[in-house]
Formats: sequence, structure tokens, C-alpha cells
Amino acid sequence: MNRLFAAAIGLPLLVSAVPAQADWITTWTAAPLPPNPGPGPSATPGWTNRTIRQTLRLSAGGTALRVRLTNAFGGAPLKVGAARIALLDDSGKEVPGSAHMLRFGGAGGVTIPRGAPMVSDAVKLDVPALARVSLDLYFPDATGPCTCHQAGLDTGLVSPEGDFSGMEFTPEAKIQSRPFIAGVEVDAAKGAATVAVIGDSISDGIGSTSGANRRWPDFLAARLAARKGTIWGVANQGISGNRVINDGAGEAAVTRLDRDVLAMPGVKAIIVFEGVNDLGVAFGPPRPGPAGAPPRPAATPITAQDVINGYRQIITRAHAKGIKVYGATIAPYKGAGYWSESGEAARQEINGFIRTSKAFDAVLDFDKVIRDPQDPASMRADYHMGDHLHGNDAGYKAAGNSIDLKLFR
Repeated sequence: MNRLFAAAIGLPLLVSAVPAQADWITTWTAAPLPPNPGPGPSATPGWTNRTIRQTLRLSAGGTALRVRLTNAFGGAPLKVGAARIALLDDSGKEVPGSAHMLRFGGAGGVTIPRGAPMVSDAVKLDVPALARVSLDLYFPDATGPCTCHQAGLDTGLVSPEGDFSGMEFTPEAKIQSRPFIAGVEVDAAKGAATVAVIGDSISDGIGSTSGANRRWPDFLAARLAARKGTIWGVANQGISGNRVINDGAGEAAVTRLDRDVLAMPGVKAIIVFEGVNDLGVAFGPPRPGPAGAPPRPAATPITAQDVINGYRQIITRAHAKGIKVYGATIAPYKGAGYWSESGEAARQEINGFIRTSKAFDAVLDFDKVIRDPQDPASMRADYHMGDHLHGNDAGYKAAGNSIDLKLFR
């Protein structure tokens, strides 16, 4: 059957057929967050009869592709009327012949149950390493407050009313979040794998140049893509404000581990780089209270041992799946608003555990890489964005380039 004719009448395209023994790995992710129901501009948006266009930079390439959508925190089933993906060239234009309407069980649309993910049918497509893709999602009905990843560090476009899949449009709004998309998976060469990052805003890339893919996991992905040998994807599951053992921005790392990491295809290693928010919230100065009220004490008191126990839980559960776990030392944060002497003492205790306990399969000593030699409790001045907590492009590059690639054979 002619492919153009098949597409025109809505039949599944034969190019979607992928061998049953495909070696699927995860090449891109965005960890979902519960919506914020609060009033005003901080409230999580929803859309009705709109198309949302997002640009993604993948890590590993392959010969086929599929997309994982999410309604993890939706209050009702989510209807997706159409979904389309295309490769982009260096100028941001679609690569001719690369566009595909995604299908779900052969259908052009799908309803995602409340709380569920939904993986598209595969499309056969040669996907280069570090490829940029454009993804269109059309929502004919009210989505409700979205299951979004808040810090997309790229600009998404919201159309006027209607299905604009694959069509030019003047955006009605621009967004920096990642609505309803959890990941992209590719069929890579035999033996390919994925390293997943579970972390907070420092892994999420806060402080890096928006749209430039300069988070530290992006630098790691570029290094892995440039070398010869086994193909590795990088799945960045950092969430700004996230903590190891208590919910904060998003569910705690120990809570979301199964959904955000262990359930993804191809994961053979995890980098755990999290804990600074646990320390800052628990040990930092009292937080401002409502107008006229006294300051509020730190939330849910914790100890360094509590964070260490959280690490041990992640390690135990990952090892049960045959996944290696690499521990990254907590970076210095003196000068940040929630730094304290007691928090610094806890950081040193936790980092001592990471370095010497042998609980992790390897240690990534980010603390050593980015700290100020003259004041080791602080980050180097030329490595942070100005808040003494989050990196800048140079700091993230130093962290990403410090990782021994021999860990990914």
C-alpha cells in the first residue's frame, strides 16, 4: 500500500513495524510532578482544544522510536486526540521524511487512564545520537491541571484552538514546562543501556542556559555519544526541590524510584545526586511564616543517618533489578539561603558515607570537583549561577566531564 495513501485514510503505517526482539533503552525523560492547585500564576495550567509543541534533545540514537506519555497525577482520564513527532535539523527545521503521526494500538488517539503512563506504538526511524525532535500533542478535551515537569529549560508552544499537529501556528502562549510527556525510548544496538539520574534542581539544570542543553547530564550524554563502543542513553530524572526521604517538590526519591527509574526500559545504572534539599529544609534557618505570624520551624526534622538510610533503600531496590548505583557526593552550598553549620556537618557525614562505605558501586565526587579550594564548604565562584547553590554552564560542564566513562562499558 502507498504510505501517503495509508496515512491519509488513517491506517497504521508499515514503517511502524519493529522486530519483537528490539533492545529498547530510554533516551530522554522528564520526571512528572503533581499539579499545584494554588491560585494565581503559580497554579498548574490545563488546556482544552489546544496543541502543545515541545522540542526535546535526545541522548542515544537508534533505529526506531516510541514515546511514553503520562497522566500520573491526573484527576481523570486524559484524552490525546493526536500525537506527532519529527526530527529537527541544526536550524530547527523538520528533517524531510522524518515526521510520523504516533499511534496507540494502531489508533491515532488514545485516552490515558488516571494515574497511568501510555507508550506509543513504535515508528521505524533512524535516530542519530543527540538528535533534536519536535513533539506535537493535541488535547481535544479539558486536560485538567497537567501532570507536568516544571523546569523544561526550553520553550514549548501552545496553539490557538484546534489540532495543529504538523502545522505552522502563531502561539497563543509559551511555556517552560513539559506537559504530559515522561520519556522517549529508542531501539538501539544490541547491548545498549541507559544510565538514569535521580536528583534535584542541580541535575534539573537550574542556572544553565535555557535551550542550550547544558545540564551536567547533557554533558555526560555528549561524551558518551562521542566515544566508540557500547551505546548509553542518559535519562535525567532530576526535579527541582526534590528530596531523598520526604516529599517536597514532587514525591521523595525513595517514593518515585519505581515509576521514574526502575520501570524504564534499558536502565543498567543509576546516579544518585540528591540530599542538599533534605539538609537545607531540615537544618536551615526558620522559614518565613504568614504575614504577622512568627517564623515556622524547619519541616520534618531529619538526621544525616536518615538520608543515608534513604540511599541504602535506593541501592537495595536497584540491586534487586541488577542495576548498579553510583553515588554522587552532595555539593557545597555555603552562602545559599538555607545553609547552616549543622547542615554542613550533616553534609560532611553523608559524603563520608558515600566515599568510604562501599555501599555504592562507584563514587562520583562532585563535591571535590566544584568546591572552592579556599573554602570547601562553598562552591567555586565561577561555577555557580550567583546563588551559591546551583551551577552555571561551566560548573555543570566540570561535573559532567569529571565522570569516568569506564563506568559505562
